[in-house]
Amino acid sequence: MTVSQLWLGVGFLGQALFSSRFILQWIASERRKESYVPVLFWWFSLAGGASLLAYAIWREDPVFIVGQGAGLFVYTRNLILIRNRRRLNGGEQVDA
Repeated sequence: MTVSQLWLGVGFLGQALFSSRFILQWIASERRKESYVPVLFWWFSLAGGASLLAYAIWREDPVFIVGQGAGLFVYTRNLILIRNRRRLNGGEQVDA
């Protein structure tokens, strides 16, 4: 396996994680019979975004780097907000 093939695998893995978040959100919404964004959506966003950012850096693609880098701040911030809300609620599960 070449370095290029390895990085291509990282890129495809990131894209798979990133795309899976929409399927996850769709299934969660269907189960609730309303639009719903589960916490796992943000974790998939973060993992997929980080993988895609690494791939973009390897490709030296500034457009891709800026897009994925900015997204990581949003995903991380949402996870922080959810964690803080859970702490205020005594650790109980809350809708995200």
